[in-house]
Amino acid sequence: MGPEKLAKIAVAALEDIKGRDIVVFNVKKMTALFDKVIIVSGDSNRQLRALANNVCEEVKKAGGSVLSTEGEQTGEWVLVDLGAVIVHVMQPAIRQYYNLEEIWGTSQPKPRKTAVRKTPAGKTAAGKTAAGKTPAGKTASRKAK
Repeated sequence: MGPEKLAKIAVAALEDIKGRDIVVFNVKKMTALFDKVIIVSGDSNRQLRALANNVCEEVKKAGGSVLSTEGEQTGEWVLVDLGAVIVHVMQPAIRQYYNLEEIWGTSQPKPRKTAVRKTPAGKTAAGKTAAGKTPAGKTASRKAK
């Protein structure tokens, strides 16, 4: 069964049990381990276990297989591994804390720029070259007060 069909079955199963804030990410270009990540919220430990259980049942009915599930004991974050699709069933506070949407979402965090400012001759503002050495025989000068 392909990832698109697995994702549709999983989303339908989550909607049946009133899963909230369902998002599906296509992560095929980000990792070779799986193609889709589904994140959903539930209101209680019992609902989270019911959501995960319903996904497992519906995938098995459709002829798919469930590789594993984890987290049913605590019920704060249940992970369902369908192979090409990973389903994260989370309580809202846990979901907000781990913020998986930022990791798997399309808006990736931008890398921070360094604060070192280079001058035209490849020197930093302190008079040293970018490699951290002073130019041939010159020392960095300090202004006396």
